[in-house]
Amino acid sequence: MPQSKDVVAINEVVLRDGFQNEPTFVATEEKIRLANGLSLTGVRRIEVSSFTSPMAIPNLRDAEDVFRGIDRVPGVIYTALVPNERGVQRAIESKVDEVNLVMSIGEKHNLTNLRMTCAQSLEQFKGIMGALAGTEISVNGTIATAFGCPFEGQQPVERVLWAIDAYLELGITGITVADTIGVANPRQVGGLMALIRKHHEDLPLTLHLHNTRDMGLANALAAVDEGVRSFDSALGGIGGCPYAPGATGNVCTEDLVHMLHGCGIETGVDLEALIDLSGTLSESIGHQVPGYVLKSGTSSRLYA
Repeated sequence: MPQSKDVVAINEVVLRDGFQNEPTFVATEEKIRLANGLSLTGVRRIEVSSFTSPMAIPNLRDAEDVFRGIDRVPGVIYTALVPNERGVQRAIESKVDEVNLVMSIGEKHNLTNLRMTCAQSLEQFKGIMGALAGTEISVNGTIATAFGCPFEGQQPVERVLWAIDAYLELGITGITVADTIGVANPRQVGGLMALIRKHHEDLPLTLHLHNTRDMGLANALAAVDEGVRSFDSALGGIGGCPYAPGATGNVCTEDLVHMLHGCGIETGVDLEALIDLSGTLSESIGHQVPGYVLKSGTSSRLYA
């Protein structure tokens, strides 16, 4: 299905990508509260958790409990990252709407992060797709380190196109291109998005940006100009890749929505509701969040 030319979809990843690196466990009840609040804001997707090993990511060890406890709102897609076939069985039992598969096109990053070569990741994805056959669960494939790997540097654009083709051959229906360590710049983003859309005009394409070098919003706007209409972001701007020292986290959801609305781009998201939820986040994680709009207010704010 072609992406809408009018409305940008916002996909909230704070519960997974945001919380996965937090040193203090975020209570299950708090995750459920945030998920329920986010469900009412107008975001398109909520990445609720990851069905990974509790040893690998302790903060997401309650994935089943969170899925069991949330109130599902019609029209919102509840998704989870799935790293292997054991994880996909847990996802099926938790009645997820969508699973997200991730492979880094930087071979060294894939080996460090997933302990597999890219070829081994794709082979494992075949097993996951087989396990999902006959279910109504959709599958999204994320291409990590698409704009640069912390160990190998910038990746050839041909490798991004190769990964997309490999995903589509497996039957994956949606593609996310990720600036995993926050090294992209607007011209690089615009060029790659234009190239992808030239090769796959109607591909449901999402951009996952990190704000490590404070270029996340500029990169998002460059992608919008090239026709991208779906973005991942995290409430408060928390999260980040453990292999990017000093990373400030994902693009902040309320900052992204604020920018888009200011540019006359519709999202269908209630910005004030996002800001209210973001204001409760610091207490949950025990530190301040890096988002700007929460601190400064919207650009329409007036003072006495």
